Amino acid sequence: MIDRVDETVPEAPGNSPKQHPLTKRPGLAAAIGMIVLYFLLQGISGFLVALAIGIAGGFIHPMSAAGHIGTELRDMLAQPGMQALTVTLTLAFAGLLTVLLAWRKWPVLWSQPAPPGLGFSRPASPLYFFLAIALGLAAPLLGGLLTQLLADGHRVTQDIQQLGAQTPLQWRIPLVLMVGGFGPLVEELLFRGVLLSALLQRWRVGWAIAVSSLLFALAHLPGLQYQWYALPDLLLLAVGLAWLRLRSGSIWPSVLAHSTNNLLAVVTWFVVIKTGS
Repeated sequence: MIDRVDETVPEAPGNSPKQHPLTKRPGLAAAIGMIVLYFLLQGISGFLVALAIGIAGGFIHPMSAAGHIGTELRDMLAQPGMQALTVTLTLAFAGLLTVLLAWRKWPVLWSQPAPPGLGFSRPASPLYFFLAIALGLAAPLLGGLLTQLLADGHRVTQDIQQLGAQTPLQWRIPLVLMVGGFGPLVEELLFRGVLLSALLQRWRVGWAIAVSSLLFALAHLPGLQYQWYALPDLLLLAVGLAWLRLRSGSIWPSVLAHSTNNLLAVVTWFVVIKTGS
């Protein structure tokens, strides 16, 4: 039988502030809405960022007809590094706005270690940072083996990996910083911070972890071109990230594990360049 969250999740020593009775906790609708907003912002700001880059770089003429602007945008994005620059700026804008909105909505919960707090506090022990690195290295290896078994010989492709492989070296650096740094921070805030806290108010720990992990995996399917056999890999990672978040009393170990996982994937961008030269 799975214990309830107040019996299972430890609070970080010396970091257990009393919650004000009027503090608004993350609700499930607000959590889902914040996640949806983040991905919508990526779509909307992606077009606006590309348009701004095109006009500033002289690729697009503001007085062009709508049909011509579309053609000019495609021509610009076909230039080396332009897609990477657009994606980097888009993720930065959408992520920064999402973080600011979450902070404005739940400022009191921001630094509280245990749910419904969002966990921007010191972990219960520095050991969790070492566990985070171990998880970030082990999860893609174990999950990759499982994915290969389920894929039955099919190659698993990912949009961001294809983008990185086609990008000049000098443009890969900012993309790596986004994929391996700020991106994981935003996703951990959304899935292991806001969403997990909302689910723990309704369900037991096991169910909350399972549902938040499943939603995390499904949210990443479009970037994997809907290859369902990549789901177990994502689920395995998400469960480990949720465990780190709850046991450590901090969101930082899960951010580190997530970043390590992503960086391990993008190392191939630079290996390909080196061996190719």
